[in-house]
Amino acid sequence: MSPELVINLVQNALYILIIVSAPVLLVSLVVGLLVSVLQAATQINEMTLTFIPKLLAMFLVLVLAGPWMLNTLVEYTTRLFQSIPTVIG
Repeated sequence: MSPELVINLVQNALYILIIVSAPVLLVSLVVGLLVSVLQAATQINEMTLTFIPKLLAMFLVLVLAGPWMLNTLVEYTTRLFQSIPTVIG
């Protein structure tokens, strides 16, 4: 197993990780920013006001993008398992 192959496997795994986690993280970022602007405008500093909308938005994203995320992970895992004979041999 060459170092280039290991680096390639790690790069692919990190790429899949970023692609799969990006929708949830981006929605959480946007909702948090919008709630923060709303809190700054109204001077309401309630901690649950930031938590609940982000939680609901992330849940909605997981419901909508969950099948795509799962399909992406399954395809990557399948490719990884199918490449085991070439990696070992």
